[in-house]
Amino acid sequence: MTIDREEVKKVANLARLNITEAEEEAFTTQLNSILGYFDQLSELDTTDVQPTTRAIETSNITRADELTPFPDKEELLKAAPEQQGEFFRVPKIISSDEG
Repeated sequence: MTIDREEVKKVANLARLNITEAEEEAFTTQLNSILGYFDQLSELDTTDVQPTTRAIETSNITRADELTPFPDKEELLKAAPEQQGEFFRVPKIISSDEG
């Protein structure tokens, strides 16, 4: 399978990309190279290869999520640019048409 410049232009248009003629030519060459690589991979016998999402084994290395209160709440609140009672005051970021 090969891709020509017209297909590259079509994909660029669908992706709302403005590309130059030089980029069309470069992308055509690059995409055909990638497709050639996939053709090479399809020649491999994968009959006895189990499907996987990774080439190597991985394991979850995250730690357990443990609640640890900050030791000096008052000191933490003093460092805030603004506070309201025992809370941080932050700018409103959600707007509403009702209000």
